Amino acid sequence: MVTIVEPHWLFDESPDFPLIDVRSPSEYLQGHIPGAINIPLFSDQERAEVGTRYHDAGKDAALLLGLDFAGAKLSKYVKQLNAITNGRIRDVVLYCWRGGMRSASLAWLFSQAGYHARVIAGGYKAYRAYIRQKAGEDARFVVLGGMTGSGKTAVLHELQKLGEQIVDLEEIAHNKGSVFGYLGQTPQPTNEQFENNLFEELHKLDNSRRIWIEDESRSIGSVSLPSPLYDRIKQSPLMLLKVPYDIRVQRLAGEYAVFPKEHLLVALEKIAQPLGGRVFAEAADHIRQENFTPAIGLVLQYYDKTYEKALLRHKERPVTEIETGTGDAAGNAALLLKAVTEAVADI
Repeated sequence: MVTIVEPHWLFDESPDFPLIDVRSPSEYLQGHIPGAINIPLFSDQERAEVGTRYHDAGKDAALLLGLDFAGAKLSKYVKQLNAITNGRIRDVVLYCWRGGMRSASLAWLFSQAGYHARVIAGGYKAYRAYIRQKAGEDARFVVLGGMTGSGKTAVLHELQKLGEQIVDLEEIAHNKGSVFGYLGQTPQPTNEQFENNLFEELHKLDNSRRIWIEDESRSIGSVSLPSPLYDRIKQSPLMLLKVPYDIRVQRLAGEYAVFPKEHLLVALEKIAQPLGGRVFAEAADHIRQENFTPAIGLVLQYYDKTYEKALLRHKERPVTEIETGTGDAAGNAALLLKAVTEAVADI
């Protein structure tokens, strides 16, 4: 049996059976629905050849070429699915790029093999449109702000220990946000995959309760927040944690001094122009001499000015400042909880 389902069905029903992406391997690597397993109808080369045939000779000729490629692999597709289900699950969800011939073909094949195949209407393209629209739509965000080096990510996780809901954007992005933020991180996902993974995390949360999220810029390393979500974050109440400058410098110096100075210099070059020639040269010289504290201090002055400008661009949102004399994440989390209950009564 073959059934057509809308993208929202994935989240409304939360099906606990295999999700199969039938697109080519390169399409899958570019971005896929989290948890999906790739059973490609065509290899990358085959897909390219079918596309060329379609362009040169039309739909019918492309269809025949596609049948030539896929016909010899029909048993392979079923065996792949059987290996995934171990013969115990007889339900499966499939998608291709637009919910067209590729997913319909394998859905028919799997139904003949005794599976109930569900095809996502509009395919991956429709799924992407859905999550970009819905990301954070009903969330009750409280935004955790603070200058670079305030330890906001550590504070978020202390809030989580206290029973609060959080979204760790930097963890999902595999980047800590600053010019040095990629050091020590696994490679960043594609922008598509970042958005997919982010929506998956948001979907797990209870929108009737507040959700803490860090006050990030639109871009985190090489990935960017979807515009609707970014706009919602910038309109949500901001709890601005004010950690002393010296504490922030020491935190960052300790965090990044573990990396080879050559790596730090390569990262520093990315902001050479906004730093200015004199400041860049001075910071680079400190790094070469392994004087990390003054180097970080110079970079931090640049980031502080950048963050202050960002605050002014979104000054219409409610802001509560929390003064603290410590970099202790647990203590600052407790301060934030006290402040948020007093400042934002309905969250």
